[in-house]
Amino acid sequence: MKTHKDLEVWKKSISLVTEIYSITKSFPKEEMYGLTNQIRRCAVSVPSNIAEGAARQTNKEFIQFLYIALGSNTEFETQLLIAYNLNFINEVDYDNCHRKVDEIGKMLSGLISYRKSKY
Repeated sequence: MKTHKDLEVWKKSISLVTEIYSITKSFPKEEMYGLTNQIRRCAVSVPSNIAEGAARQTNKEFIQFLYIALGSNTEFETQLLIAYNLNFINEVDYDNCHRKVDEIGKMLSGLISYRKSKY
């Protein structure tokens, strides 16, 4: 691995952040400091933690940040469901984002397993 930018999971999570910012623009204005802010923060946290972990000195540190990214991804999944249940997200957008969140989660779990096998 050269940098975090070479990781497919980082690229996919960056793409999903861009998508969720677009989707959340249509959320109710009274949710700007509630669910809108929270869902965006979770989405941003995933690639941010991957990047920060990749810049760390040890494999163990990298794995710790990957776990944080995985936790943020799971939190993001939960908030997507809440937004969908509140009819802030339509079914097509929800299904599309949920599929991507699930894929990113699997990729993070795989990367964690791979990095664990290296020490």
